[in-house]
Amino acid sequence: MIKKSIIKLTLVFSFAFALSAQAQEVTYNGDPDSSFETARKLAFNQQRKQAQDTLVNILTKYPNYHEIRTFLATTYAWDGDYKKARKEFDQVIQKAPDNKENWIAAIKNESWADAPYEALEMAKKALKKFPNDPEITLLKAAALKNTNNPLEAQSTAQEVLTKQPDNKEAIDFLEGLNSSLRTNTIGLRASVDLYSKTFDPMQYYSLSYTKQTKYGSIISRVNVNRRFQENAAQLEVDMYPKITKGLYAYINVGYANSFIFPVLRYGAELYKSLPHSLELSAGFRTLKYSTTTNIYTGSIGWYTGNSYWSLRPYFTPGEGGTSTSAALNYRKYRSNADNYIGLLFSMGVSPEINQFNDANNTAIVNLQTQRFNLSYFFTTNKNKNAWGAQFDVAHQEISFDPGNYFWIYSLTVSWDLRFK
Repeated sequence: MIKKSIIKLTLVFSFAFALSAQAQEVTYNGDPDSSFETARKLAFNQQRKQAQDTLVNILTKYPNYHEIRTFLATTYAWDGDYKKARKEFDQVIQKAPDNKENWIAAIKNESWADAPYEALEMAKKALKKFPNDPEITLLKAAALKNTNNPLEAQSTAQEVLTKQPDNKEAIDFLEGLNSSLRTNTIGLRASVDLYSKTFDPMQYYSLSYTKQTKYGSIISRVNVNRRFQENAAQLEVDMYPKITKGLYAYINVGYANSFIFPVLRYGAELYKSLPHSLELSAGFRTLKYSTTTNIYTGSIGWYTGNSYWSLRPYFTPGEGGTSTSAALNYRKYRSNADNYIGLLFSMGVSPEINQFNDANNTAIVNLQTQRFNLSYFFTTNKNKNAWGAQFDVAHQEISFDPGNYFWIYSLTVSWDLRFK
């Protein structure tokens, strides 16, 4: 038994020694400049795997040869291996932050990876190192366009033309942007709620008009609902004024003349951008039925790559205490902010979203509810048309029969038309 164990250990050590010897044999020993040139020729002749092997080999001996590492990262990006590319770019940025070409290549890598928010953050950081650099400024403009901020993209690109009126890249960018720059939107929404028992189907429709301005967006909306065998309409206005860099607000006012809607609703919220792609907000909503309901809310959001997470709680004081609900939202963006898949899970009832009234037209806030929502949004015809579909399922306590529940199945479709 001991003899067999000794034989096994001998084989293991022999194998490890062989691997170590092989690793020593492939350690780079040559002229790095000459090998770099050879690797470049291989890469441009569609022999990227051989080129990458050569570049990695050089870096084993010359880890701080930043031009080689940047080129290696670029070949990874060409192959669509954006995570590998990002790792190499980050290493050069940490060790050689004054290497402008690496910053440019790294920003392009994020754009190719369909990560416009990451590209935008990186461009902002690069401009702190290289203020007013035209190439980096245009990359920032492209990222703004891809995050659905066309007006900011336009003004950013115009900064380049202010200093270089003949800059062809800036001229071409603005011409392409202007052809797709649409600051007006007409939107239609239609949805239906199907109940497993008790209630007949309920229908919801809305017609909206949105105007984008340099001061923020303004949305006017008409909501029409058919619930409890009654029809009702509500007029609403939403505004998102920009206050200063990284700080904007949400303001809402609505009016209706039916028990289905609050007679008056209004609210406001402040949003603040924070480091590390975080966003924080705090605000309130007020709904006036026969009595007044105040809702206090806020959110914390986080952009990471092409993903967005947010958590929003609601606190609604009432005679029986404070009702609490919360919603966790996730979005996976694709080409821009209008193309994404969304998931939402919430617990509890917020009167802002789920408006339930009793016989005295008083908002009901203390219902047990679990809700799951799946959404898909996409654009067509050069982003002129934006489409959306949402499916929602909820398990909710019956307002007039506490302890008993029904299921609610909801389907929503939407269409937005953008124009100049």
